Amino acid sequence: MGKIQETFRNIFKIHELRQRILYTLGILVVVRIGAHITLPGIDTSVLSDAMSNTTSDNLFGLYDLFVGGAFRNAAIFALGIMPYISASIILQLGGAVVPYLQKLQREGEEGRKKITQMTRYGTVAISALQAWGIATLHLPNINYQGIPIIPVEVQGFGFTLSAVLLLTAGTVFMMWMGEQITDKGIGNGISLIIFIGIIDRLPFAMLDEYRLISTGTRNIVIEIIILVLMVFIIAGIVLVTQGTRRIPVQYAKRVVGRKVYGGVTQYIPLRVNTAGVMPIIFAQAIMFIPSTVLSFFPDNEFLQSLSGYFIYTSFTYSFIYALMIIFFTYFYTAIAFNPQDVAENMKKQGGFIPGIRPGKQTSEFIDNILTKITLPGSIFLAIVAILPAFISKLGVSGRFASFFGGTSLLILVGVALDTLQQVESHLLMRHYDGFMKSGKMKGRR
Repeated sequence: MGKIQETFRNIFKIHELRQRILYTLGILVVVRIGAHITLPGIDTSVLSDAMSNTTSDNLFGLYDLFVGGAFRNAAIFALGIMPYISASIILQLGGAVVPYLQKLQREGEEGRKKITQMTRYGTVAISALQAWGIATLHLPNINYQGIPIIPVEVQGFGFTLSAVLLLTAGTVFMMWMGEQITDKGIGNGISLIIFIGIIDRLPFAMLDEYRLISTGTRNIVIEIIILVLMVFIIAGIVLVTQGTRRIPVQYAKRVVGRKVYGGVTQYIPLRVNTAGVMPIIFAQAIMFIPSTVLSFFPDNEFLQSLSGYFIYTSFTYSFIYALMIIFFTYFYTAIAFNPQDVAENMKKQGGFIPGIRPGKQTSEFIDNILTKITLPGSIFLAIVAILPAFISKLGVSGRFASFFGGTSLLILVGVALDTLQQVESHLLMRHYDGFMKSGKMKGRR
């Protein structure tokens, strides 16, 4: 405990790191405030009564988890950051098939700026479309004992227009705040916004479990078993996200003038899960789309029967969700780590993998290893992500099941580790011990 206290003191000794952390916390506070500002025109008392009588064991409950309760509150941040993620997915997938996007990806920093700008425009379009659906098809259908949450005198074009504008502006504002955290704060801004929303729902999930135990619905022994399993899952997530396979690289000796270069062996660390939590976030954003679209047609019997296949706890949903996680794990790994670039850089610097020719064969060798170690990591992510669907069958409350393994726990652990690693790097740069203790520091000295 003393070591942790010392580390926190060291964090606040570094002016830049302290400013970054406080800046990040300030923006996250704004995010939470926006999740409780209800859209104008909605009767908050009726909304509160209506929401208290609805279940969270469905896909809308899961979406509400990602936006930290803003969806249940009909808040200006009800759409969350999901439209931005959807726009990012569309452009990144388009980069694999659209020549213009491929050209932008190869242009370096300038190309990335143009893609970022296109992502912002796409976010506005997707947000406006989703906001229109919520304002015209979702909110008018919510009522408590026949009393609608939108008073009759308020309903109409004026309410729809204001709701669309506010919901769209809320998403754009959250997108901007996420970018500001990434640039001026600590950690990945978009991931942290989702992270803080999930954390906000955790006390309510624990309260649901406590009520079940106090009423005798849940056996305390079963609860302890569930918590023990959760600990093992967290340990597994940490191992998968931090596990690496090291490839030795030999650098030949070169004599330039009187100086000798090379003659050493270094290692390329290949992570088991290079993509981190992004495949989970991407796959979840895609899985929200069918149910959202189908919910806009409550009177169509065929579409409503089709929506049964996309229920959060259905086998079809879990199977498609798992496949998408595996796909996005490979897809995002290919974006984050390019074996061809690594092989070319090694060749330029006079490095080679023992027994492998430099150039194309080295690239293929690295790609082959990366493919093999990514497979078990992606399968593990998929299994843990769909686990809540099966846990809920045991009678666990929907809120708590979403925290037991699954998407929420993966994001919480992944984002926390990523943020701590960034804090650690700031500490080590200034010769302070970090959270991982002094093993790294002694090795560097």
